[in-house]
Amino acid sequence: MSAENTAGRQDPLAFYRQAIDHINEGVHVVDRQGRSVVYNRKMTELESMNESDVLGKSLLSVFQFPGGQESTLLQALNTGRPTLNVRQTYFNQSGKKITTINNTYPIVEDGAIIGAIEIANDVTKMERLVRENLLRQRKEGALYTFDSIVGSSEALQRVILHAQRAARTNSSVLVVGETGTGKELFVQGIHQASSRSGGPFISQNCAALPEDLVEGLLFGTTKGAYTGAVERPGLFEQAEGGTLFLDEINSLAMPLQAKLLRALQERSFRRLGDTRERSMNVRILAAMNEHPDDAIDGGRLREDLYYRLGVVTLLLPPLRERPEDILPLARHFIRRYNDLFQMQVEGVSAEVEAFFLAHPWPGNVRELQHTIEGAMNLLIDETVIELEHLPIRRMSRTTRPGGGAARGARGDAAAGADVAAGASGQRSDAEAPAALSGADAGGALEALSAAGSADTAAGGPAAFPPELAPLLESSGGRTLREQLELFEAYAVRRAVDRHGGNIVRASKELGLSRQSLQYRLRKLKLKQPAEPPLGQ
Repeated sequence: MSAENTAGRQDPLAFYRQAIDHINEGVHVVDRQGRSVVYNRKMTELESMNESDVLGKSLLSVFQFPGGQESTLLQALNTGRPTLNVRQTYFNQSGKKITTINNTYPIVEDGAIIGAIEIANDVTKMERLVRENLLRQRKEGALYTFDSIVGSSEALQRVILHAQRAARTNSSVLVVGETGTGKELFVQGIHQASSRSGGPFISQNCAALPEDLVEGLLFGTTKGAYTGAVERPGLFEQAEGGTLFLDEINSLAMPLQAKLLRALQERSFRRLGDTRERSMNVRILAAMNEHPDDAIDGGRLREDLYYRLGVVTLLLPPLRERPEDILPLARHFIRRYNDLFQMQVEGVSAEVEAFFLAHPWPGNVRELQHTIEGAMNLLIDETVIELEHLPIRRMSRTTRPGGGAARGARGDAAAGADVAAGASGQRSDAEAPAALSGADAGGALEALSAAGSADTAAGGPAAFPPELAPLLESSGGRTLREQLELFEAYAVRRAVDRHGGNIVRASKELGLSRQSLQYRLRKLKLKQPAEPPLGQ
């Protein structure tokens, strides 16, 4: 058979696909409905995704665009105009942050827009390599940057934005958050993004300092100051030109807090037993695991020291207040321990997803990390984490009567945490309630958790909000995912109705971008208040 005849029988699209896969730039094509139809090999690398995760699916079901920004692909579909050399930052479905430089063009046939094509160049990897190279050159320094923080929720992204802005100056910053929320990640991120990133980063947990030695450790000692004392620089001198991070600042004794306040005000200090004033060029970052008002009222923090330390105060949201970050974080930790343990775990089951979304996470991200690590230690040949692999007994303590949850960073968070923890009764793992989206979801989930099983709760079905009763009664025979969609539709519809069909206001309440809310309205087959252009 001739070469001409052989070539004639082959699918010409196969040639195009192979050619596109050998291009060293990402290529992503969507059709008029915003569904992905072409996704080349380089794009899978840039976005850490598989073809099967993207092809045939709506763009907004796979990627999140924070801060109300619009996808350049959808922009090309709506306007019919190309966009060139646009930097775009967004998140994949695992919560990984992606930054690309895009050239995007509409695809036109017979005068009609039938799709859009995006050609992307990676800048995330380049920026990361530069930062990692700088890190290797430092003898001392922080290990984490803002890129190390996983999560695309609006609450978390807002705090990251404020931290990035605070990094531009030398003002003191106080980071407030429950145990396990990632306070040190934010502190190290601030240091790395600041003009002091080339200097030392010294971290000290104040609760670990012996009270009788703490002054010498912080300010240094002079020979003869006390029996056995030697000339030794303290943490302030060791951090000269860089950043000193004082964790659990509220555990310092009041007299020492007064000396710390003086050092911050005067920008100078004395070693223990010395009479000479030493100037200091150190930025102070501090953290605590309770709200400053509670610490001040309880006599654990001087109010004047708070005003000096909290020039900028960052309040980190607990994990239970950003449920959309739970599953991306779980996938992130699975990837980490896959590398560490040389395993190939693909994810968690639908039942585990529901349990994770219902659990109040009093230990926050650290608890989730240790839960994933513990579960993966129990796997043999399985590739999916099931309920049986989780430390259910330990985790379910927060749902027992009187168990409650860890006190929030804000004083009033404790009450909500107790409700979310199921303070009125324990529920079985199989009965873990489905999670809802948005502000209505939070209240409904608390009610579901507090009520426990409808068959065993003291108040019976009446313990649930009346408007949820039809949903609960009609959920029999539905799969878990169908029930999740049912409750999601309830939260979305309530938010849209409450704002009179105003998509912008409803999306802000739900913590979603406008595009994401439009996508959910279409996915859930809910009537849209208006018919804006695709992606608006």
